[in-house]
Amino acid sequence: MRSDFAAARELLECAQNRLCGKDETSQRVSEALDTLIEEIAVAEFRKAPLTVVPFPRARPSKHAR
Repeated sequence: MRSDFAAARELLECAQNRLCGKDETSQRVSEALDTLIEEIAVAEFRKAPLTVVPFPRARPSKHAR
């Protein structure tokens, strides 16, 4: 099963939005959440390695001589 990075990022962003206090704890936790959100965004948009599928060579055209 793959992680649902989009859902996790959304939940963390909601939690960060709730931390609107100007106290030191709110600010510190908000910064920590910002780091986590960024890490998840990188994982969410990371490109999976491409798989190259070989195709058979095209047949020569009947009209080509």
